[in-house]
Amino acid sequence: MEAQEQTPGADDGDREFTVDELAARVGITVRNVRAYAARGLLPPPRLVGRTGYYGPEHVARLLLVREMLAEGYSLAVIERTLATAPAIGGSASLALHRALLAPWLPPEPEDTTAGELTARAGVPIDPATVEELVRLGLVERLDGDRLRVTDPSLLTAGLQVMQLGVPPSALITAQARVIELVREIAATYVGMFLETGWRSLVESASPPEQLDRVGDVMSRLQPAAAQALLASFRTEMAAAVSAAVEAELRALAGD
Repeated sequence: MEAQEQTPGADDGDREFTVDELAARVGITVRNVRAYAARGLLPPPRLVGRTGYYGPEHVARLLLVREMLAEGYSLAVIERTLATAPAIGGSASLALHRALLAPWLPPEPEDTTAGELTARAGVPIDPATVEELVRLGLVERLDGDRLRVTDPSLLTAGLQVMQLGVPPSALITAQARVIELVREIAATYVGMFLETGWRSLVESASPPEQLDRVGDVMSRLQPAAAQALLASFRTEMAAAVSAAVEAELRALAGD
């Protein structure tokens, strides 16, 4: 059993497992396997009648879930990590996916209600505003009137802006545009890395070393990219504020 866990999925080949065999292979309970499957952490098994059969890709996913839980990640974070992972993939590809994505994950989601958001903002959060937040992917609907804020730090910043007198509708319109621009910035940085650092990293390292090096590069790229973006934003914000203030002063003076 220990030898299998040291080389997860390496000797499984095309072998398939029942749910009991899968749980034993990974070293967790059947109940946990079913719970993880219910959260969407596992792709569906191959069904033969009423029996589900699981393959090496399921082993790889469960071992990654177990590893991330041991490192202190919550199931919510693991769920977001695996949400964009390939449905079929071995342990190496899943580990690589995790190394690339983990440094960029937002904080833990926050559950709330429209009423609680209204109390925090100091202004009414109407159903239309909630729908727009859901459309932008900033909020998810849960059971009843519960809402899940996908990035609490972004919510905090938005509430601070609303407390300055900016109505929710104007803030949401502005944030939608910001998301478009930030998506372009992210694509620029990722494209730069793929065209330069990624190829040299893969070509210069042997497979066992690649994962460690990718994780190291990603953890260093995140603060560097954020610092560069913030520095550029400060410069452009200062210029925009200066131009706007000058224009407003001229308007007040009747020029």
